[in-house]
Amino acid sequence: MSLPLLPVTAARPDPARRVVLARRIRLLVAATIGYNLIEAVVAISAGAAVDSTALIGFGLDSIIEVSSAAAVAWQFAGHDPEARERTALRIIAISFFALAAYVTVESVRALLGGSEAAPSTVGLVLAALSLAVMPGLSHAQRRAGRELGSRTAVADSRQTLLCTYLSAVLLVGLGLNSVLGWTWADPIAALVIAAVAVKEGRDAWRGDACCAPAPTGEAPACTDRCCTPANSTT
Repeated sequence: MSLPLLPVTAARPDPARRVVLARRIRLLVAATIGYNLIEAVVAISAGAAVDSTALIGFGLDSIIEVSSAAAVAWQFAGHDPEARERTALRIIAISFFALAAYVTVESVRALLGGSEAAPSTVGLVLAALSLAVMPGLSHAQRRAGRELGSRTAVADSRQTLLCTYLSAVLLVGLGLNSVLGWTWADPIAALVIAAVAVKEGRDAWRGDACCAPAPTGEAPACTDRCCTPANSTT
């Protein structure tokens, strides 16, 4: 069951620690933006060359990851980041929905007899590289976001983690096409990308990216994935 968007007021870090965490999030956001810009250019170019909906969708997800990271950067550039949180979450959610709509249409078109994707060595290498890079970025940002109590930082880290899952899906889809010649695997992989994007967009829109941290010594107010172990009494 979805939880309401709660004010993040309990168990705040001290002001000095908040400054450190905010700076760390900005650096991680900058790294995410830089990597995803390169990833988007490579994926979309390679996808267009072989008519791969999954690869193009992966590249578009990278662009959306940039917009998501930019929304977090915009939030933390202000004097009162929490005042900008809901708007930033809306930007992240709309980005997910836009990706899902495009990829779904193109996947259905391919499955109904549109074009067939050709194998892509560049796509395979890119998917494998992202599978190696993204988990570290996601973990670092999510950890800082949870400690700071920032839903947008956690939501953006989940989008980065989503890129890890999508890298695995893309790798499987492109691999089946390259090794076995299963051209249908490409649009199926793209539909998986679209389905996950819809779920993440819905969670971000509802503000379910992170619950409010519980006061020190108390059990967490929720049991979602972003409750910190430090707040648990178990």
